[in-house]
Amino acid sequence: MTPAATGGPPSTESARRAVEAVWRIESARIVGALARYTGDFELAEDVAQEAVAEALVTWSRDGAPANPVGWLLATARRRAVDSFRRRSALDERYAMLAGRLAEGETSSGTTAPRDRPDDLPWDPDRIDDDILALMFVACHPVLSPEARVALTLRAVGGLSSEEIARAFLVPVPTLQARITRGKKTIAAAEVPFELPPSEERRERLGGVLSVLYVIFTEGSTATTGDRLLRPDLAYEAIRLARMLVTLLPDEPEVHGLLALFELTAARFPARTGPDGEAVLLEDQDRRLWDRSAIRRGLAAIGRASAVGRGLGPYGLQAAIAACHASASSVPETDWERVVLLYEVLGRVAPSPVVELNRAVAVAMADGPRQALSIVDELVASNGLAGSHLLPSVRGELLARLGRTAEARAELELAARLCRNVRERSVLLRKAAALV
Repeated sequence: MTPAATGGPPSTESARRAVEAVWRIESARIVGALARYTGDFELAEDVAQEAVAEALVTWSRDGAPANPVGWLLATARRRAVDSFRRRSALDERYAMLAGRLAEGETSSGTTAPRDRPDDLPWDPDRIDDDILALMFVACHPVLSPEARVALTLRAVGGLSSEEIARAFLVPVPTLQARITRGKKTIAAAEVPFELPPSEERRERLGGVLSVLYVIFTEGSTATTGDRLLRPDLAYEAIRLARMLVTLLPDEPEVHGLLALFELTAARFPARTGPDGEAVLLEDQDRRLWDRSAIRRGLAAIGRASAVGRGLGPYGLQAAIAACHASASSVPETDWERVVLLYEVLGRVAPSPVVELNRAVAVAMADGPRQALSIVDELVASNGLAGSHLLPSVRGELLARLGRTAEARAELELAARLCRNVRERSVLLRKAAALV
């Protein structure tokens, strides 16, 4: 929108809003297109950020262009050309690529921003491949888990370093260093900006899904801090999962992951009280659950099943979440089915957390004594050492069995181990109620 269209001069605030909106929606396409053109993920991300910084100044003065995406791409491409020229003395390949990228340059040596949709420097038939390749690069196995999360949120999600740092409660310099190390690792490992070969794609897809799962999980139950939920982070994971579903409609686990996110997020409105305190499942007002999200989640499970390869770990977790979403209360939940699903999940993707959740379901279906034996096996194997989850469940089971003193000790231990203020308050309240 031009200044004339707004009836007044442009402003820094309106430019900032325009840049943020375009970046949040189109960042993956912008960085993806630049990475494919330059063959350098780090450079693509850097010049895209430089273009954003330049837009904040130029759009404040001149107003947003008619084609903001084209403007950002053209500006970033100019920055890439300049970078290649600076490097050309060291690397002839960069010089050749700079010449190819600079096609269409004006006689004055500058490239005019492109404002027409048909001038966008990307192939419309390759946009989806660019975004998908960007996801695979950001989640590459050479990166640490923390770097994968940070790069995905930055390059694919379009979040700023400040937003990501705030979401994960880490200092901004720490987060920025994590991103910088990640980009340098990708460059040092010579990771190509391309889709993985077909024989590797399924395995690598699991890495992408796990990154989205980590992002959503942190949003749905924060590990630290004084808030139980960080919904902005969870909803960003949902947005990225929807994007991935569009790109890979024939992958059942992508639909399964989205279903899990939708069904879990549906309960967000009832999971906290007016003051942000945690509300347990049995105390939640299910009328507050988001029925539209539940319908979307159930539909996604249906699509995962329709592909015909059976439900994977995320699809099975989504099926468990569907049991809760479909029940009118905790007692009326189909706990036998939940136990069965956890047993299948334990065979497909065994982990101590899955086994602990199975114990909770067994307690509801068959009583606490059988469940306690499962939990005690986990204690003996030291599978969840240092986690508050194990003593928290054990304390609940002991309380149901009338072993009050032991239950109080377990819940107090769980509270000491828990780093989330809201969850800790619940555990301490339960411990205090045992007399």
